[in-house]
Amino acid sequence: MLRATVKSLLARKLRLVLSGLAVVLGVMFVSGAFVLTDSLGRSFDTLFAGAFAHTDVRVIGKPKVEVSETEGEQVPGEVPAAVLDQVRSVPGVASATGLVEADGALVIGSNGKVVGSFGPPRVGTNWTGESELVELRQGRGPTAANEIAINASLAKAAKVKVGDEVSVLTREPKKTFTLVGIFGYSGGRDTLGGLQEVAFTTPVAQRLMLGTDDAFTSIEVKAADGVSKARLRDDLAARLGGQYDVKTGEQLAEDSAAELKQGLSFFNKILLGFAGVALFVGIFLILNTFSIIVAQRTRELALMRAVGASRGQVIRSVLLEAVVIGLVASVVGLGLGVGVGVGLAGVFTSIAGDLPGGGLAVPAAAVISAFAVGLAVTVLASLLPALRASRIPPVAALQDAATPDKPLTRITVAGGITLAAGLGLMVLGLTDNAGDVFLWAILGGVLVSFIGVALLTPLVSRPVVAVVGRLFSWSVPGKLGRLNSGRNPRRTAITAAALMVGIALITGVSVILDSATRSVEKLFDDQVRAELFISGEQTGPRPPSFDPAVLDKVAALPGVAKAAGVYSDQARIGDELEYVGATNAPAALRDIFGLRAVQGSVDTLSASQVLVDEDTAKDYQLSAGSPVTIQLSRGEPHTFTVAGVYADTDLFGGFVLPAEVVKDFAVPKPNGAYLQLTPGTPVSQVQSQVDALLRDSPEVTVTDRQAYLDQQTGEVDLVLTMIQILLALAILIAVLGIVNTLALSVLERTRELGLLRAIGLRRAQTMRMITVEAVVISVFGALLGVAVGSGLGAAVVEALRDEGFTALVFPWAQMGIYVALAAVVGVVAAVLPAIRAARVNVLDAIAYE
Repeated sequence: MLRATVKSLLARKLRLVLSGLAVVLGVMFVSGAFVLTDSLGRSFDTLFAGAFAHTDVRVIGKPKVEVSETEGEQVPGEVPAAVLDQVRSVPGVASATGLVEADGALVIGSNGKVVGSFGPPRVGTNWTGESELVELRQGRGPTAANEIAINASLAKAAKVKVGDEVSVLTREPKKTFTLVGIFGYSGGRDTLGGLQEVAFTTPVAQRLMLGTDDAFTSIEVKAADGVSKARLRDDLAARLGGQYDVKTGEQLAEDSAAELKQGLSFFNKILLGFAGVALFVGIFLILNTFSIIVAQRTRELALMRAVGASRGQVIRSVLLEAVVIGLVASVVGLGLGVGVGVGLAGVFTSIAGDLPGGGLAVPAAAVISAFAVGLAVTVLASLLPALRASRIPPVAALQDAATPDKPLTRITVAGGITLAAGLGLMVLGLTDNAGDVFLWAILGGVLVSFIGVALLTPLVSRPVVAVVGRLFSWSVPGKLGRLNSGRNPRRTAITAAALMVGIALITGVSVILDSATRSVEKLFDDQVRAELFISGEQTGPRPPSFDPAVLDKVAALPGVAKAAGVYSDQARIGDELEYVGATNAPAALRDIFGLRAVQGSVDTLSASQVLVDEDTAKDYQLSAGSPVTIQLSRGEPHTFTVAGVYADTDLFGGFVLPAEVVKDFAVPKPNGAYLQLTPGTPVSQVQSQVDALLRDSPEVTVTDRQAYLDQQTGEVDLVLTMIQILLALAILIAVLGIVNTLALSVLERTRELGLLRAIGLRRAQTMRMITVEAVVISVFGALLGVAVGSGLGAAVVEALRDEGFTALVFPWAQMGIYVALAAVVGVVAAVLPAIRAARVNVLDAIAYE
C-alpha cells in the first residue's frame, strides 16, 4: 500500500504542485513574519548595545506618566541639577555628567519644511563634547546660546552645512541658530537607527527641551578604576533612594530594545493574522484538490479495496499524500519566508539609516510554526476526502464513471447551523456581551460565518452560475463553459469560496471604513460650527503644534467671531491612562461644538477647574464640585475641581483643562484651533490672514471645512490600501485554486474533450470554453464575496451605531471593480488549463481508459 501511495504521488506531481503552492505561500507569510521581527529585534539589540557600550552607569529620572511603546510617547523624567553633586560625592565615581535628552527638536530644512521622521525620535540634547560614541565630523560643538550642532544624517536630510542659519522648533516657538558643527558616531555611522539629534548648550537644552533651568533627564556616570558597574550601580541606588532609576549600560540596552520589540510584537500579530487568512483560503484549495483527485481515482481505489485494502489503509494512503505535500510545502515555504523576512528587514534597516543588520538567523518559532502550520493545514484539508475515499465500495471498480454527487441536504443543513453559530458569536462580541474576550468572539464569529457560507455555497452555486453564465452564452463554447461550471456544484462552490473569503474581507472592511468616514462627515456638518481650522498631519507620536501667541492674534482678526485653541496630553488619573485636552477659550469651544451643561457651568475655567463629559464623569464617579487629581506628563499632580459636566457628543469628549496647566503637557503648544467667522465674512479672506500668522509654524496649516475633513479622514484610505495589499496574498491563493480546479477538471474530462474535438470543436473554441468556465466561477466567487462582505460590514456598522456610526455606506464603485477584476482573474487563471485542453490529442483522448 505504501508503494502504491508513493507511485500515485509520483504519477500526479503536476496536479499536486498547485495545491502545495497554497501552503507554501501561507507558510512563507507565517515564517517570514517571525524572521522579520526576529531580525529587526536583533538589529535593535545590536544598535542599543553599541549605543550604551561605553556607558558604565546612568541615573535616570522616573517619568511622571509611564506609557508603553504601543500606547504612545513617554516623556522622560527629570533629575534636579543638585543631584549631580550627590552623585559625584559617591565613592567609586570617576566622573558624572548631566545629560538632557528629550524628543521634540524639529529642524526646518533649507526648503522651509520640517524634516520628517517615519518613527525614530527627533531628540534635543546638550553638547557634552566628543566621546567614545560621538565624534565631530565638521566644525565644533556649540558654546553660545545661539549655536547648535546636528548629526550628519540630519544635516543631509535638511540640506544644511556648517555656517548656515538653521531654525528649530522645540517646546518654544521657532528659534534660529547658527550651525557650528556636524557630528557622527563611532563606526562611521551618521545616525543611530534613524535618530535625528540636535545639540544645544546645556542651559539652552534645559530651557527648550525641559522648560526648566536646573534639571537633566539623566546623569552619565563613569566608574573609577577597579570599581565594577554593578557595585557602582548599587552604591548610587542606595545613596539616592528610590526616586530615580539607576541602571548599567547593559540594562539600558536591554530595556531600550525590549520597548521597541513590544511594538514589533504587535506588528508581528498583524502579519500572522493575514497569514491566517491566506492559510484559511488555502484549505479550500487543498480540500478541492484532494476531492477531485479522489473522485478521479474512484476505480483505482475501488480496485485496491477489491484486492484486500482496508478502509484504514485507504485513509492512511490519502493522508500520507497530504503529509508529503505538507512537508515539502513547509520546507519550501520556510525557505521563502526566511528570504522574504531577511529582505524586508534589510529594506527597513536601510530606510532607518545606519541601523545595524541583524544577520541571517532563523528563530525556532519560524521553523516550528512553518511545519506545524503546513502539516496541520494539509492534513486537515485532506481529512474529508480521505474519509470519502475509504467509503468507495469495491464494486465501483466495475463502473465506467466516477460516483455522482450526493444530495446537498446534509451540507445545507450543516451550513445553516454553522452560519447561525458564527453570527451569534459576532453578535456577542459586538454587543459587549462577551466580556474581555469580545475580540476573539468577533474574530471567531467571522471565521465560523465564512465556513457556514462556504457550506451553503453549493446550494446557490447552480442557479447563480446559470444566471452569470448566460452573459457568455452567445456562442457554443460559451454555452458549454456555462454548463461545465454548473455541472458540479460542490466543486464550483469550494473553488469560488476561496475567492469569496478574500473579497468578502476587503468588502467588509471597505463598508466599515466608508461608513465611518461618512458618519464623521455627517456628524461634523451637524455638530461643528466653525469655518476655518488650524491643524497638521501627525506622522509620529508627537502631534504637530504651533505658537500659542497665534491664538490671540487670530481672535483679534476682523471677521473672526470666536477662536478656540486645543492642547492634548496623556495623563494618569488614578490607575488609568487617559487622553486629556485643554483650551484657552472654554466659551468659544462650547459654542463651536455645541456643548450643553448637565451639571455646573461650561462657560469658564479657572486655573484649578476642569470640565468633563457625562460618560467619563460616571466612570470616575464625578459631579460638579468633585475634586479629581490628574498627573500630567510633567510636574507634580494637579488637583482640580469639576466646574461642569457636559452632555456627551460624538466628536468631542473627555477632560478639558485650563490653558494655565499646559506648561506640564508633553507639548505645551496648541495642536489645533477652531475658528468661527461672523456671518457674511469671506472664508478665503480670513484664511489668507491666518496663513500669514502661521509662517513660523511649518507643521500646521489653516484649512476650510472640506479640506480639514479630507485631512482627518485621509488615514482611512491608507488603512484600506494596506489591507488590500496584505489580502492580495489570499486572492492569489484563490487564483491558484481556480487554476488547479480547471487543470484537474481538464484531466478528468480528457475523453469528453476528445469527443468534442472529434465532432468539430476547434482549438480556439476549446480554449474559449475553458475560459468561460473560469470566468463564471471567478465572478460567482466575487459576487458571493461582495454579498457576504457587505452583510458582515453592515452588521458591524449597525452594532456600532451607539459609538457614532450614523451612516451605512456601501462602496458600490469598489464592489463593481472587484467583480470586474474577478472576471480578469478568471481569464488569467484559465490560460494554462485552456492551452492544455486545446492540445489534447483527439485519438488518444477517445481511446482514454
